[in-house]
Amino acid sequence: MPELPEVETMCRGIRPIVGSTIKSAERLPSPRKPIGISPAPAVISRRLVGQKINDIQRAGKRVVLRIGSDECLIFEPRMTGLVLIDQPPTLEHLRFGLGLQGRKIKQLLFWDRRGLGRVMLLKAAEFERKILQEKLGPDALAITEEQFYAALHPRKTAIKVVLLNQGLIAGIGNLYASELLHVARVHPAAPASRLSRAKMNRIYTAMREVLEEAIKFEGSTLADGTYRNALNQVGDYQSHHRVYDLAGEPCSSCGEPIKRIVQAQRATFFCPKCQVR
Repeated sequence: MPELPEVETMCRGIRPIVGSTIKSAERLPSPRKPIGISPAPAVISRRLVGQKINDIQRAGKRVVLRIGSDECLIFEPRMTGLVLIDQPPTLEHLRFGLGLQGRKIKQLLFWDRRGLGRVMLLKAAEFERKILQEKLGPDALAITEEQFYAALHPRKTAIKVVLLNQGLIAGIGNLYASELLHVARVHPAAPASRLSRAKMNRIYTAMREVLEEAIKFEGSTLADGTYRNALNQVGDYQSHHRVYDLAGEPCSSCGEPIKRIVQAQRATFFCPKCQVR
């Protein structure tokens, strides 16, 4: 589930480890399904131990540690992954850890309930090519209005599905696509290519507004309670959702019951009165 606001919150939460030196890097014992770690943990340890963490950045929905002169350690949370510096929700779902020295914080942990996340170590040039260039479009908080229109408007697919295409725009997932389209008052099934420039501009503005607001509230912790920030604390943006997971509830803008449909095998929530097709 972690999308741009949740991953950005993780990145900000672990920022105090910048300047630390890595003293250990290892796969942690878990009775659950193993996650993908590449290269092998022993190789990661050999390349990272003794190196300094220089920076932390977000690449779409990934947490990236810039280490030493040429290493990028990438955490992909996917559905249920968390990057933590405090105690995890459970011990059995811990997957990978860094032991740290030189700063107050002594550990960085990767926790994943469903085991769908990944940990990757790439050289900086590989990271630029394999992730930033080949997989991700411009970041949703960095893309300009012109770039946004040029990338999305030619698509004949439903606008909500287009917003989920990480190769066009990086960071938006199912939850925030529904939320921002409600703010923009655009029907999620409308083909992107059929939308006027004014509506595309409204979507762009709503995207910035919703994502920045969600970051302010440190993301959304849904009913399963899985998402937590780096200190194992829940987010609060779920208290401000307008449509997501609120099927049958009255729209906060007009009182019409929220509807649920399925698009590209994902649930979409919208108000049929505010978001007329």
